Amino acid sequence: MRRLILPLYLLLGACMPVAPTETATRAAVIADSTLPPMRSFSVPRPFPTTASNADIARDFIELSFALESGRALERFTRFEDPIRVRVTGQPRASLFSDLDQVLHRLRTEAQIDVARATGDAAQITVEAVPRAEIRRILPQAACFVVPNVSSLQEYLRVRRTGQVNWSNMTERNRVAVFVPADASPQEVRDCLHEELAQAIGPLNDLYRLPDSVFNDDNVHTVLTGFDMTILRAFYDPALQSGMTREEVAARLPAILARINPAGQGQRASNLDATPRGWVDAIQAALGPGTPNREDAARQALSIAMAMGWTDHRRGFAHYAMGRILQARDLDAALAQFREADRFFAASPRTRLHRAYVASQLAAHAIARNEPDAALTLLAPQIEVAARHENAALLATLLMLRAEALDLSGRVTEAREVRLDSLGWARYGFGSDVAVRGKIDEIGALNPLKRRIGSL
Repeated sequence: MRRLILPLYLLLGACMPVAPTETATRAAVIADSTLPPMRSFSVPRPFPTTASNADIARDFIELSFALESGRALERFTRFEDPIRVRVTGQPRASLFSDLDQVLHRLRTEAQIDVARATGDAAQITVEAVPRAEIRRILPQAACFVVPNVSSLQEYLRVRRTGQVNWSNMTERNRVAVFVPADASPQEVRDCLHEELAQAIGPLNDLYRLPDSVFNDDNVHTVLTGFDMTILRAFYDPALQSGMTREEVAARLPAILARINPAGQGQRASNLDATPRGWVDAIQAALGPGTPNREDAARQALSIAMAMGWTDHRRGFAHYAMGRILQARDLDAALAQFREADRFFAASPRTRLHRAYVASQLAAHAIARNEPDAALTLLAPQIEVAARHENAALLATLLMLRAEALDLSGRVTEAREVRLDSLGWARYGFGSDVAVRGKIDEIGALNPLKRRIGSL
């Protein structure tokens, strides 16, 4: 399992207590009309990694020689032959274009011989199955990946045997990726990126990685420049399946010097390991249906402070605390979001983290009738969300910008921005009902509309 259900880009749920409105607003008029066509990202523009090669080498070893459970792996494994990928099940139409795009990136950026299969024979099978089936098997997963099977039916037959145990493998030959057939296009695409990365490359996740899908915080949902560097090293000719940890570690410095020369001159950050207690606390704080979420968030924040962290993990703990406090104490939540932004601002590797926080800070500014403050917060983050190909976040930021423009009296500009948000929202949130719900949720932040609704 890789993609845990941590609802980060639901973003503004229960953000502000507001009065119900019965008066049609400009946002509602748009929501009740036919929505524009779905938009999607066509030209990837990933930021190149700025990590040092010393850090990348350490991360590579820890990602490649352990499972997410913490169990150590004795041998390095990968596909040694060209990789072909087929799609089965009931896939969304958007899955095929998103799959072609990520495979193209793997070929060009990571230089891996991977492509769509032309027939039934394939090393990787992507099967689109109902979300309920995935939840029935793994309640906390949005999607998952399994070795040595090619279908969900086959997996269910052998799931309790050593056939599907990654630690028993000496080389990868056949892997299945299970993605939800009925999720939003963005969630399906995110699953493709994350599960293909695991099917092809490292099997572990590390919370200390600020700019990677190999991190269960779900901030990054498409493969980053860092990820492509890891995967390119993973398939370097100097490595092969069956190598030990020591053998791989001995060859990594030369590999990284060759494929990432810019990393040779970067200073190593040497972030310490993330204790299991913090991981468990942060997952309990943000996981669905978890009791005592506030206690879990406080525990995560307490551990982060005790560890002396000043990196993104400290910021993420403040962000989680802010998300939870919004339901009962808006001032306390705002203070937590500001603290999160302070820590995220310390590194260019946490641009996307800041965009998430900006959505919360801007929502608070709009609710306090401070449109200029909201517009200032949002201005740099819209491009960040677009460059990271996060349509759900991009749509949310644009909707917030539209509300701030309305508050400023720039009605025509607000209408154009709001309309632009809808195509991205259809990709990010999926159904028209979900899109309209997001419009209503963000529109309800606007104090002018709340005032009208209370007349």
